[in-house]
Amino acid sequence: MRMRGAVLLAGLCLWASTANAGQLSVLEENDSLFFTSDKHYSQGIRGAYLSDPLASDDWRCKMFDAVSPLFPAVGGGERRFDWIFLGQSIFTPVNLTLNPPDPHDRPYAAWLYTGGALLQENGDQLTGLELLIGVVGPAAVGRQVQNDWHQFVVGIPGGEGWHDQLKNEPGLTLSYEKHWRVRLGDLGGVGVDFVPAAGVTAGNVLTYGALGGLLRFGQDLKADYGPARIRPAPSGTDWFDGAHLTTPLGWYVFAGAEGRAVAHNIFLDGNTFASGPRVAKKPLVGDLTAGVALFWRSAIRLDVGLLTRTKEFYGQQGEDSYAGFRFSFGL
Repeated sequence: MRMRGAVLLAGLCLWASTANAGQLSVLEENDSLFFTSDKHYSQGIRGAYLSDPLASDDWRCKMFDAVSPLFPAVGGGERRFDWIFLGQSIFTPVNLTLNPPDPHDRPYAAWLYTGGALLQENGDQLTGLELLIGVVGPAAVGRQVQNDWHQFVVGIPGGEGWHDQLKNEPGLTLSYEKHWRVRLGDLGGVGVDFVPAAGVTAGNVLTYGALGGLLRFGQDLKADYGPARIRPAPSGTDWFDGAHLTTPLGWYVFAGAEGRAVAHNIFLDGNTFASGPRVAKKPLVGDLTAGVALFWRSAIRLDVGLLTRTKEFYGQQGEDSYAGFRFSFGL
């Protein structure tokens, strides 16, 4: 896991070296960090680079103009950022010792991807357009990552059924979403706000519509729109603007929920163009999340969150929970 984080940071540093500033971050999600489980969404890691606000004559800023209907002006003063990332997600059944795996449980699968996003803020509204490309299947090296970690670090056997994972398939998702920041007032000198969000994702990996919101209590809430999470999940972003900080130390606690209407999930529905393991997914899925975010100026940020997800497929035994940690630092 540390090796993967180092590789992600190295690749992002190469990209960031072409820019003069911005933020690098690493997000780790795992169901065994606080919970005694190793199942379903077992592991996710993502490294990201967020630019500083783009100048109007920057070639990256001109990409917004190419899709201008998706980024409407709201009173002028738009601030534009770009955001790139590299990541991997791993999925397994509950019983890792079965060979062959239980055909009624979630299949083994991994998703290795890269991508980018355009982010535009207009006052208290953030609009994002995101493209991910990658591969699902053995080429995503989920078996090697999980089993080597289990064998050499944890000292327990890995999954015995990886030979029956989803087959290799190129993957693509396109997401469009909006966040709004609604100030609710102050409580004992500390700010309170609500961040509703709505979005849609389409592609052969994931296709769904989402609606949710985040309630926050803390200081310097205008610096972001909530902590980032790996899709599908309550969809904050890595967007962060130090220009909104009023004190060196910012913080907030948060709690929120998201509901999704799921049309396609390759990790449950199986490969698009080949036969193989699959289960009957549930069309409606919900998440509950809570946690805390801390940041010191624009230099360092840490957020920690817990998430519980309703059952994603018929026959699933119990809900799933996992924890997420994100650390970022300014360049």
